Amino acid sequence: MYQNHFNLRQLPFSLTPDTELICFTPSFQAAYNDVMMAIVSGEGFVKVIAEVGTGKTLLCRAILNNLEKQGIVTAYLHNPLLTPEESYCALASELGLTLPEGRGVSNHVKLITNRLLELTQEGKRVVLLADEAQALSDSTLEAIRLMGNLETEKRKIMQVVLFGQPELDQRLLSQPNLRPLRQRIAFATRLLPLKEDEIGEYLNHRLQMAGYQWEDPLFSAHGVGLLYRITGGNPRMVNVLAHKSLLAAFGDGKSEVTIAHVEQAIEDSIHLPLQHPPWWRKLLEISFWLVPMVLVVVFAMLLVVAASLYLYW
Repeated sequence: MYQNHFNLRQLPFSLTPDTELICFTPSFQAAYNDVMMAIVSGEGFVKVIAEVGTGKTLLCRAILNNLEKQGIVTAYLHNPLLTPEESYCALASELGLTLPEGRGVSNHVKLITNRLLELTQEGKRVVLLADEAQALSDSTLEAIRLMGNLETEKRKIMQVVLFGQPELDQRLLSQPNLRPLRQRIAFATRLLPLKEDEIGEYLNHRLQMAGYQWEDPLFSAHGVGLLYRITGGNPRMVNVLAHKSLLAAFGDGKSEVTIAHVEQAIEDSIHLPLQHPPWWRKLLEISFWLVPMVLVVVFAMLLVVAASLYLYW
């Protein structure tokens, strides 16, 4: 592909949540710090809200890696379609337990509770991270709440971090049956899209982590600006278009990604939920190139008229 052309070790804009390529933008860093501070302070339930494609799974993986490095026992639920019983089995598996079949949910809860108490007595902390929490069923959310309620006289024996889209907030606010869970959430944070002045830094960071070593930025300033306008700063959409822009530049044999290459990427991604600029912005972009040309033509015509008048007189 284009890796050799740009001297890259790996693809810089893959959609997989590769923690080696993380760019700690202000919003990402703030959300990361908020969650880690809440965990350290012993909060029982923490909530992270983020729009689709803004990096909540990547944030979840980064926090998971950090907790494991600190020796904290972690459980990661990534499948939101689990039933309550399946969620108990998944949690037990993450804790090193194998639950016997046919013994019922109450027996599962007892075994998991005993395991959590064992870990607590060993001086270990347990954190459950649930991704795509907005898609969890009411009964599974209730099961997670009950697990998170377990505590000693001193602290919670399992902390819970819920990662979800804004629909999770809507459910917590509108459904009376989820009010007990909403009241348990002591700390919440939000992961925001990239700002306009962060797009260039984001692109450059991922390129450098992928092996790019040239001094000049690979993406032109106009190309970066168009990426922001068309994606609204959504990292997933930025990754998609940046990848296709690199392909376009590679196809042209160029060492810089220009606005023309970004436009090719946009044309190839018409099926994606991109933020196409309104008519007045398109008019301004056309005017940016058209007005100087008109002025040149008018100036040339004035010179011809002036020359003709001079010769006539």
